[in-house]
Amino acid sequence: MVPILTDENFEQEIQNADKPVVVDFMASWCSPCFVLGPILEKIAEDLEGKIILIKVDLDNIPLTAQKFGINQIPTVVLFKDGKPISGFIGARPEPFIREWLEKMLGEGKLKEEVEIRDEEKGENGEIEEIIKWYEDYAKKNGFRLNPDRATVERLIKGLLANEKKYGARYCPCRRVTGNQEMDLKNVCPCYYHREELEKRGHCFCGLFIK
Repeated sequence: MVPILTDENFEQEIQNADKPVVVDFMASWCSPCFVLGPILEKIAEDLEGKIILIKVDLDNIPLTAQKFGINQIPTVVLFKDGKPISGFIGARPEPFIREWLEKMLGEGKLKEEVEIRDEEKGENGEIEEIIKWYEDYAKKNGFRLNPDRATVERLIKGLLANEKKYGARYCPCRRVTGNQEMDLKNVCPCYYHREELEKRGHCFCGLFIK
């Protein structure tokens, strides 16, 4: 049975979960929340046994919302081992959410097996794998990966360095504060890249271009 989360039990329940937890911060008066909810439920059903989906009414957990910087809804946060590792804000289409979850769950596995994979594939193989993922992601979303190979490899090496140092692939062109709740938006592909592509024709770090 999925627990009812409150300010008093939130951290304990998240930390005790035996699978990654997707928390949907929502509210009964939020229209986009009702659009996003069924999408998350469908994906969680498809990924049964791999994730736990918990919906939390923001009005019932004001202290937790303040702690994690949840000031817009819907906000979805993925917790692993009791810690937030990624998230997004607003109602997103099902393909985006599936790609995001596949990427983040894959990264969790990668993080646990990094030494084995480094021995088997080496850094170059890992970079090639990541480039392929970003190429596919960009194509599906109507933009392109930067054609400058040197720039792309430099950025990916920065992402991997941040993953090793901070535990997540934070954008190497943005400052990592050390506050995981605040840094969620900077996990690549970051929260800002679509808006930046529209305004500038490229994202801040130049990984994606129109």
